Amino acid sequence: MIIPKTREEIELMRESALVVSRTLGMLAKEVKPGVTTNQLNTMAEDYIRSQDAIPGFLGLYDCPSTLLTSVNEAVVHGLPTDVPLKDGDIVAIDCGAIKNGFYGDHAYTFEVGEVSLETKKLLQITKESLYIGIREFKAGNRVGDVGFAIQNYCEAEGYGVVRELVGHGLGRKMHEDPEMPNYGRRGRGKKFIEGMTIALEPMINMGTHKVKQLKDGWTIVTQDGQPSAHFEHNIALVNGKPELLSTFAYVYEALGIVNDEEKEFREKEFVI
Repeated sequence: MIIPKTREEIELMRESALVVSRTLGMLAKEVKPGVTTNQLNTMAEDYIRSQDAIPGFLGLYDCPSTLLTSVNEAVVHGLPTDVPLKDGDIVAIDCGAIKNGFYGDHAYTFEVGEVSLETKKLLQITKESLYIGIREFKAGNRVGDVGFAIQNYCEAEGYGVVRELVGHGLGRKMHEDPEMPNYGRRGRGKKFIEGMTIALEPMINMGTHKVKQLKDGWTIVTQDGQPSAHFEHNIALVNGKPELLSTFAYVYEALGIVNDEEKEFREKEFVI
């Protein structure tokens, strides 16, 4: 059952989402060759707690970490390790936080040093597909409209769209209805309703869409060993239109990137 939120609850969720946004922005300055994902995990936990919030992943489903850090061919759910990142890697950092009784949960795939042009394009298309999906999250549409838009865009570029893992509703629980696949058929699935809140998260592979789970019971990797990218935002349906609760603005500020991709999804300009 979809759980719509009041305007007051949506504003509380925005606070939770922005804790995660600021955490990712802080980490953006630290992602570089030689750093380990365990080090990033410790930084993230300390920062989240400093924001009067608690890590959203730690202990959830027995998750042992604050971050899920997926390197190169890892799609999602990678556990932090002591293996240093190296030049040319990519690392998808997925982070959650709980504040005011609500979850924030989003992700960004970072370049480590200098990555190949082929990998840069994978990240670009994956992130673009996220906003293409968000545009379909509007009054009158259904779950399948979002999935179709993402799938159509990514498969046209020759990429594999992961089937086994999906976005989801978000609120007082990390995972609420509805499930939000990154593939689908127009006009199918649950209808969107005012006040609903979701985490939309394309997981796109350079090669096959097929994945497998490692023996650690968490890490999902591509079957062919090619890289995968993952970007995620939190969105509310307000006045029939998608409104971003999360932002990549802190990441862009840290990396010196100028980007106005989020502007159409905000009632007023976002100021850091």
